[in-house]
Amino acid sequence: MDTNGLKNIEDRIWDVVVVGGGAAGLSAALLLTRVRRSVLVIDAGEPRNAPAVRVGAHNILGREGISPLELLRVGREEVASYGGEFVTGRVERVARDDSGFVLTTRDGQRARARRVLVATGLVDELPAIPGLAERWGHDVIHCVYCHGWEARDTKVGVLGNFHQALLFRQMTDRVALFAHHARTELTEEQWDQLAALGIEVVHGDVVALESDPEQDKLTGARLASGTVVPLDTLVVAPAFTARGGFLEDLGLPLGPHPAVPGVQVAVDPSGFTGVPGVWAAGNVSDVLAAVPQSAGAGTTAGGAINMDLILEDARRATEARARRRPGRATA
Repeated sequence: MDTNGLKNIEDRIWDVVVVGGGAAGLSAALLLTRVRRSVLVIDAGEPRNAPAVRVGAHNILGREGISPLELLRVGREEVASYGGEFVTGRVERVARDDSGFVLTTRDGQRARARRVLVATGLVDELPAIPGLAERWGHDVIHCVYCHGWEARDTKVGVLGNFHQALLFRQMTDRVALFAHHARTELTEEQWDQLAALGIEVVHGDVVALESDPEQDKLTGARLASGTVVPLDTLVVAPAFTARGGFLEDLGLPLGPHPAVPGVQVAVDPSGFTGVPGVWAAGNVSDVLAAVPQSAGAGTTAGGAINMDLILEDARRATEARARRRPGRATA
């Protein structure tokens, strides 16, 4: 396994090039290498969940709490054990050619493939509040299912999201909903629910987060008025932007998610994008997918890609056989 570059990368045609080496990409690569497909994984080495390395990845059966980076390391070793290959790079263009596709990285490497799986994940667009990005993935979080257990029984602030306030009230009885930038427009029924559950509503904009550098932990949220509200955990709702801009040449624009702020690649249940030869899996096509869902989507897409290749291989074999037998139709 060569993670820095492969010799003669442009002289080969892989059955599948996987763009992105996270849970979705590695799961697809594992399935495909185990059915003897040649697979190259091109990965930029920037996993979305890297900031959560200290708290671990959760809800992964049999691997609960594993470091995200350790999970990827083990996954890469498993793929490599079946002949999968790796190259470090960021794909900036995917174009068609006679063999299928040519993928070009930022540093000028080119790889050719019969099929492409896009598993590049997403970027979390965080609120522009000083001190927030530094705590992201530690005590600034967004998902009760990913990190709610770790926030149990702490003082939790929720930045302008009613439903997240209800979700985290299940983990602690000390929840404050910040009506940040007037984002919290509540119905009378919702106000009654907050009051009944004992969820405090804090009016005023959050202008900065405060933390204790010696203990490396969040301590509070400072309002525009100067008041500091003590906190152990802050819950935010990022905008999710799929890493898919390089797909525009293939006619695959990003579209809005139907339920949350964010954009993603549209796919069918198998991960097929509608562009022949191109699949997508994981957060690039489902911005709400956690690690288990992303891994499952990668496996599903890998199976669909393999069947597509099988049908092409069978067609080519039939045509070649017909050419060797004059007088037979070659339709």
